Amino acid sequence: MLCLSQANKIDSKNMFKRIGLITNSGVKAIQSTLAEILDYLQSRDRTVILDKCCAELVNDHNFDIFDASELGEHCDLVIAIGGDGTMLMASHTLCDFNIPLLGINLGHVGFLADIPADNIANNMDEILNGCYVEDVRFLLRGRVLREEKCIFEGNAINDIIIQKWNIARLLELETYINGKFVHTHRSDGMIISSPTGSTAYALAGGGPIVHPSLDALLLVPICPHSLTNRPIVIDGNSQIEVVIGNSEIDKAHLTLDGVTMIELVPNDRVRIEKKDKNIKLIHPPNHDQFHILREKLNWSK
Repeated sequence: MLCLSQANKIDSKNMFKRIGLITNSGVKAIQSTLAEILDYLQSRDRTVILDKCCAELVNDHNFDIFDASELGEHCDLVIAIGGDGTMLMASHTLCDFNIPLLGINLGHVGFLADIPADNIANNMDEILNGCYVEDVRFLLRGRVLREEKCIFEGNAINDIIIQKWNIARLLELETYINGKFVHTHRSDGMIISSPTGSTAYALAGGGPIVHPSLDALLLVPICPHSLTNRPIVIDGNSQIEVVIGNSEIDKAHLTLDGVTMIELVPNDRVRIEKKDKNIKLIHPPNHDQFHILREKLNWSK
């Protein structure tokens, strides 16, 4: 995984001429921030393209409007307005287009969306002048195989989770890395996380914080029966396979970035590896991952 630590300085005249705006909420705070960013971009002679959710929040319809899944075909930058949840949604939408993504943070955390809504103009001036930090993050690709047939495939930027659902009994999971048996363990489930997701559910599950520049994957058991079953960090190019081992039908689900995707049954094989496409995040030039950790996790306070 690449993470450029120095700001890029290039010809600002041709920098980000067609800018898409995307959101997934209609709350009042987003509406007012959307109006502000629209005024700003038009004053900088940028062509603005809206996703359908943004279009519902503005009165002026003199903009090109596309479904969120189509924005990547028409823009050279997309700005997500919301929080980290909006950034996750936008990342899923844009990962196949190699279009950079910038986040304006209206949420509570802001690990991914790091431009505060009260300082849009100053940050955007720098970025549109070609001064910014480019941060490339990889995604996870998950597949479910049932009787050797792939019945589900999806992507995640944070994590893919196998988790028990509606019983008190533990799941039995059999784990392999690159075809080599690791262990059989009983737990409430397993979190397979990217470095980006190491500050999400994996952190709450006792996993380490992994710097996003590292090419690594995390395996974090959820409340394991054995206290010696600890999180593992492995090479990012590894293939992980988790086999659902016990006979409790309708008791395990697979979630991608917090969204439940499919119900798992015994002998299902969940295979997880890096996706062959990345998402490119854009940050202000003063972006500092350790500052974000101090601020968001209340370190040194």
